[in-house]
Amino acid sequence: MNTQWSVASCQPPYDADGGARHLSIARRKSSIVKAFSMVELLVTMTLLSLIVLALMAVFSSTQRAFRASVTQTGVLEGSRATVDLITSELRSMAACGGSSNIYSGVNFVAVNNSFAYSPLVQSLPASTVSRTNLLQYFFVLGRENTKWTSAGYIVNTASSSPLYPLYRYYAETNISANPYGLYGNFLNEINNGQWTNMSHVMDGVIHMVVRAYDPNGFWMTNGYGRQQTIFPQNVWFSPPVFGEVNFAFYSNTIPAAVELQLGVLEDRTLQRAESLAGTAQWQYLQAQSGHVHVFRQRITIPNADPSAYQ
Repeated sequence: MNTQWSVASCQPPYDADGGARHLSIARRKSSIVKAFSMVELLVTMTLLSLIVLALMAVFSSTQRAFRASVTQTGVLEGSRATVDLITSELRSMAACGGSSNIYSGVNFVAVNNSFAYSPLVQSLPASTVSRTNLLQYFFVLGRENTKWTSAGYIVNTASSSPLYPLYRYYAETNISANPYGLYGNFLNEINNGQWTNMSHVMDGVIHMVVRAYDPNGFWMTNGYGRQQTIFPQNVWFSPPVFGEVNFAFYSNTIPAAVELQLGVLEDRTLQRAESLAGTAQWQYLQAQSGHVHVFRQRITIPNADPSAYQ
């Protein structure tokens, strides 16, 4: 049978899903997906770059803070270990006895360090008060069974790098020998600069002071004279130097307690100071009081003889 097609029926064929197979120009333009322009891409890339840079800055500052905290923890642990070491040797202090003569044996001596050194005075933050850092070297006599033991501590102030290293002297001898020889050997090593004969404990010690206390808890200063007729006998104190005194205990007298003060620079401050020299280094350290850790501890001496104070 012949089928007649009208003009109106001559429309574009459709797909099976009903969509037009061929679109008009207007409909074709409306179906085009819009893309980003070059300006938009540049703005986006700039913003992403700023975000990445900000994240990198945060990451870098976090890493620096982490490394600084780890380093500071190491400094604190090393300082505490040093304080514990000195404390144990102070607690083992013993009197040598003998005659009332300093050359018969020294029990405990502390002297202001005068070897190429002047006290470091630091200005305190937001204050007109200054802090004076003083370095002493000291000697402690002890006894273990049939032998005398001795320990001494001194900061090598003549050394520029490492800065302010702390050294420990140790020696022992038979109980029948004169213990004064141990103190004499300590002085010889200091005077001759024989640092390799001593143990290197740590660096950056800018303050080290010991103070002697009597059984009543009073700080013993130059009110006590050498070989005085009143108790305690067998002690000697010098006039104060920068607020601290030199002293010596000998014969049967040792202090009832000792206060130890130890000031240590933070590691980054120490490294910065080591990179400087002369006046620049000194001026830099004077402004770093906020980067000094000060450890302070009162140590009782079990071997103190109460009769020496009666």
